Amino acid sequence: MHDISIAAPVRNLVEAQGIEATREICRRVEVADLPRKHPMRHIPGLVRFSFQGKPLELHFLYSKELESKITDILVSENVDIIHFEHSRMAHYVSAIPKNSTVKTVLTFHNIAYQQFDTIYKVIHAPIPKFRAWLFSRQMYRWEPHCIETLDRCITVSKNDRQLLLNGKNGEVIDVVPNGVDTKINQPLAREDLQPTLLLIGLMSYAPYADSALYFCEKILPIVKEKVRNLRVFIVGSNPPEKVKQIHGDGIIVTGFVPEVAPYYRQSTISIVPLRAGGGTRLKILESMAYGRPVVSTSLGCEGLEVKDMEHLLVADTPKKFAENIIYLLEDHALYEKITADARRLVEKQYDWDMIAQKMLSIYDELVTK
Repeated sequence: MHDISIAAPVRNLVEAQGIEATREICRRVEVADLPRKHPMRHIPGLVRFSFQGKPLELHFLYSKELESKITDILVSENVDIIHFEHSRMAHYVSAIPKNSTVKTVLTFHNIAYQQFDTIYKVIHAPIPKFRAWLFSRQMYRWEPHCIETLDRCITVSKNDRQLLLNGKNGEVIDVVPNGVDTKINQPLAREDLQPTLLLIGLMSYAPYADSALYFCEKILPIVKEKVRNLRVFIVGSNPPEKVKQIHGDGIIVTGFVPEVAPYYRQSTISIVPLRAGGGTRLKILESMAYGRPVVSTSLGCEGLEVKDMEHLLVADTPKKFAENIIYLLEDHALYEKITADARRLVEKQYDWDMIAQKMLSIYDELVTK
């Protein structure tokens, strides 16, 4: 039995929705708001982070209140391990008291320097484009520093581990993949026979917004030449105005939805036309668990132990992506084979129970040392 305490920043009401449910399963839950400030009020903090050698963007995730709450947990509770999620949160290592014996772990859910290098290429507005470029360059120095600072580091794929090593050898970096609860996420029967494509992702995140626009502008017209009565669901919170404008003519832009399962039930194929980003895609694993075959770009499925034409179909041009969708819609045997093989893969390699055991073994090893 293990006790878990959580300390987290909260930026909006959507992020705050899960707090009470979390309190039911955790020993202690502490949150701190990250309120919006006038740009001028950020200047002292940005200057301080610059002198400390920290990427400037991390200042926007910094809260003195949260730092104090982390320190209080470490002082008042018998904590063995503090686990930081994302390299962007690793600067909170400053909250650890000097005399503490707590062990430190950091999970890189993506490699931020590589992630923002790809984001920079799909952003067109000058200021956001410059910020993405600068953040990528600064994280290129910061993330290797994290390896040297913390006791143990974890990536979600072998590809990310190699990126993080960056030519170095010997650092202790474990690979613990993302996963899905295959017991809860069972294959779903289809509720609708209309051919329906499903694209899920946080639409306020530039790569997902770009993927929606790219698909609807470049790929969808090719598919519609062969497939009649086609419907596309674009599901995800906070779609920007450009994404909202593509709603109509068989394209349904939903915005935030409380549950995604109803959309999987109505869908035929999941699509992941990503051209930027990093890490591994939980939505691909979720689609496979729910019994929906996936068509993805190479970058979209990067880091997952998947094979083209066995667990999903992969394409990096609009024409090939469209052909793969048509192929799945027309070839029932291929559809069923991909669906079955993908489900077996998530059961074998990406089930939460197996992943939890791997994480616990890392914790045990750290505490034993």
